[in-house]
Amino acid sequence: MSYGLFGAPDTFAVPCRELGAGLVRLYVYWSQVQPRPDQWDWTAVDAFLEQLTAEQEAWVTVCSSSSWATDQATDFLPSSPAKDEEAFYRFVQALVSRCAGRVQYWQCNNEPSNVGLLWAGSAADYVAQLAVFHRAVRQADPSAAVVLGGCGYDVLSAAAGDPPRAFFDHVLAAGGELFDLFAVHLYDDPRRIPDHVETVRGMMRGHGYERPVVVGEYNGPTLFQLPQVETMLQETVASAFTDAGTEADEPRDFSTEGLVAGAAVETPERRAMKALYARMPELPPELQMLMAGCTPELEERRHRINCREIVSRNLFALSTGVRRTVCWHLAPEVAHYEDPFTMMELLQGKLLLLRHDDADQLTRYEPAAHTFRRLSEHLDGAQSVSRIALEQHPEVFAFTVERHGRASLVVLWQDGDLFSGEDEPPTRVEWPWPHDHAVAFDAPGGDHAFELDAGRLAVDVSVTPVFVTAHTTDA
Repeated sequence: MSYGLFGAPDTFAVPCRELGAGLVRLYVYWSQVQPRPDQWDWTAVDAFLEQLTAEQEAWVTVCSSSSWATDQATDFLPSSPAKDEEAFYRFVQALVSRCAGRVQYWQCNNEPSNVGLLWAGSAADYVAQLAVFHRAVRQADPSAAVVLGGCGYDVLSAAAGDPPRAFFDHVLAAGGELFDLFAVHLYDDPRRIPDHVETVRGMMRGHGYERPVVVGEYNGPTLFQLPQVETMLQETVASAFTDAGTEADEPRDFSTEGLVAGAAVETPERRAMKALYARMPELPPELQMLMAGCTPELEERRHRINCREIVSRNLFALSTGVRRTVCWHLAPEVAHYEDPFTMMELLQGKLLLLRHDDADQLTRYEPAAHTFRRLSEHLDGAQSVSRIALEQHPEVFAFTVERHGRASLVVLWQDGDLFSGEDEPPTRVEWPWPHDHAVAFDAPGGDHAFELDAGRLAVDVSVTPVFVTAHTTDA
């Protein structure tokens, strides 16, 4: 969520390429590039550009956060409308010009419907800023695409007419000509991904148009998949604010200085999280596995679930016609920094692909990195991803991937509970197999047993995705 803001810019593009990632996304804040009206600092931007290769796509989320140029003074969050639209135009135009031809996707802020935390303004304010942003990108690099600020869980979980949905409805009604791609963020039940993609397409069609959908963020497991612990979390947070004698909507300082200062004092959020950790042994194991210091058994289970979800979320999304997905997140910006007593850490602290080693260099975070790498290898050259129905096994999700110059790939897994599904017996699946050979392996990377006889292949399918393809260089 930040790069070169809380510490020196990391060299991350090389280990990112080693994961097989063809696209990287990062945030740039107005405060970083133009800390004062007459001062420009390209340190973080240039450090990023120096790492890119011609084959690697780049997506930059530009956040209008400034201590002098925006309605709410901050160098981090929340972003807010510019006091002077032309000053914002000059900033975006200079940034895009410096990156012209190197960055393919430019996004105007992130999840603006998350008002108060990520955006301090109205939907109308956002449309006005998007218009300036669109004009600046088009002028500086006409070949680049403008991405609408991400549509997240607050919108996808809302009913029609609720504030987050109404926010995006206004943006789509008034700003349809101001963006090229619609970004959706997918953190709840992976099985809902096709419906979520159709929902946002339907939102656009309701205003007379449809733009391609990209997945700006995804990963799991997350709290959004655990409705059974929602009441417990709400009670814990409410108790912490009540004990403090403050209101739950007390404004927070999300500037870099404010966040550093907040880590040293007992904010209501920290009291709530400490109260949660004090109850950790009695909490549901589904919640414990997301917390720092859980048992090794729960940690290993969470790793296996994470591997499953990296695969399933991509296959569900790609089968809807989506062609770009971005896994959240790559690595912490500050080496070895951990603070378990924040809600953000509980939400996404363990969702990593890279981590810092003892020499502060980024290295792979296993087994998620291995799963991501293997998935990227087998999706290389993919021309289509299609979901197929298995009439005899409606409980099995099955996908075929057609790849240029390579044998087809089949990916299967059994529907089941997020946490306990791996304890259920597998389902034996059989289907015609036109090849003389086959190779099968599971999402974490282990070989998977199968039987091939007389043109039919049989494999036991559990909640862990299994890949099956002909015996080629894929092995």
